[in-house]
Amino acid sequence: MRKLFTLSVVCGSAMMTLCILTAPRAAAQDPMLTPIIVSEVAPMILDEAKPIIVKLAPKPKPTGVLRFDGYIVHANVAQVTVRAKGDDLGIQTFPLNQDVATKMQKIVDNGGYQYGDKVTIYYDPSSRTAVKIKGKPSRPL
Repeated sequence: MRKLFTLSVVCGSAMMTLCILTAPRAAAQDPMLTPIIVSEVAPMILDEAKPIIVKLAPKPKPTGVLRFDGYIVHANVAQVTVRAKGDDLGIQTFPLNQDVATKMQKIVDNGGYQYGDKVTIYYDPSSRTAVKIKGKPSRPL
């Protein structure tokens, strides 16, 4: 048994040494020293020291108000969390703006929205704040 253990240790050491000595060196991070010629008509030599600046136009932000249909998960005076109508995993939380927060305070005083109430939320896409909440709260428990 001891001879078998010694033989396996020696073979394992030899294999590890062989793998270490024959492994290629990592050359992916070496700097490129030759210039790159992009086209034959107008040769352009890229210099690795200067950054290439690309001008991109920013995406236009959507304007107006978007609509989100769903069911209430949680609602209070500061924010409302809604589950999407067709997607059970699509849950979004919308902070309320000042006008909606005052209306929500009146609704909360009368019992508030309960879990599963059907609502439509109109929100500003840039700030994701709720501008209007449309839906009837159920009777308080």
